[in-house]
Formats: sequence, C-alpha cells, structure tokens
Amino acid sequence: MTEYFTITRTLRAPRALVFEAITLPEHFAVWFGTAAVEVPQESLTMDVRPGGAFRAVMVLPDGNRIDWAGEYKVVDPPSHLAMTLTDQPGDDAGLPVLFDLKEVDGGTQLTIRQDRSDFSDEQVAATIAGYNAFVDDIERVLESLQTA
Repeated sequence: MTEYFTITRTLRAPRALVFEAITLPEHFAVWFGTAAVEVPQESLTMDVRPGGAFRAVMVLPDGNRIDWAGEYKVVDPPSHLAMTLTDQPGDDAGLPVLFDLKEVDGGTQLTIRQDRSDFSDEQVAATIAGYNAFVDDIERVLESLQTA
C-alpha cells in the first residue's frame, strides 16, 4: 500500500484561480522552487491533460540546475490534479503527487499528497518544508492575480 505524506493549507482565493495558479506555466514558473530559484518559462512543458508531459528546470542560486519530469495522470478542474514527478528524468517512474482543491469558507483548501517512497524521515521533513514554501509563493501569485 502506498504511504503518502500530506500538507493542507487554506488559500484566500476561488478554487478555479488556485487551479490556474497550479497549472498555467506563467504562474507555475513563479512559485515552483520559490523566490530563491529561477524556473525559466522556456524550460517548462506543461501539457495538462491525462498522459500529458511535464518538464521544468530549476536554476539554483549557485548556478546548478535540477531537471524535473513527470506525467499528468488525472486532470479534473478545478478540484483534482494527479501527476508523477521526478528529479531523475531518465527514471521512467516518478512519484505520484496529488493536488486536491476544496471550496471552504474564505477560500480554497489545498491538499498536496506525495508518495513517501523510500524517503527517510529527514527527506520527508525537507520535502514538506519545500511544499510549504511553494504554497507560500502560490499565495503571493494569487494575491497579485486578485489585485491586478
């Protein structure tokens, strides 16, 4: 049985707008990797449909890069997105990552779940911290979209 770790946050934005922030390249490039990392728009492939490809490059502050790849498995706007994700693009099987969006009072509850795989407790903690940083930046994207 697959064991997942989960983060859940409530965002002050409509569910459809949160889904767009997650799935449109111009927004994704802003939050993926946080403000400390550049994700060049031209590095993104986001064919957001079942079977569609995902590719991105993170350029780290020291100039090193991380190549990401994955495949969209389930796309059900604006409530659910399931994909695989790996930072080892030669690997055929990325880990499942699930995004669930639920309307709640005051906005949208975003739940992100990822397959724990063989991660150590330290790796899980670091990945959860990374996802929380991503969601912090998603909040900033949503604020700018709602005040534009």
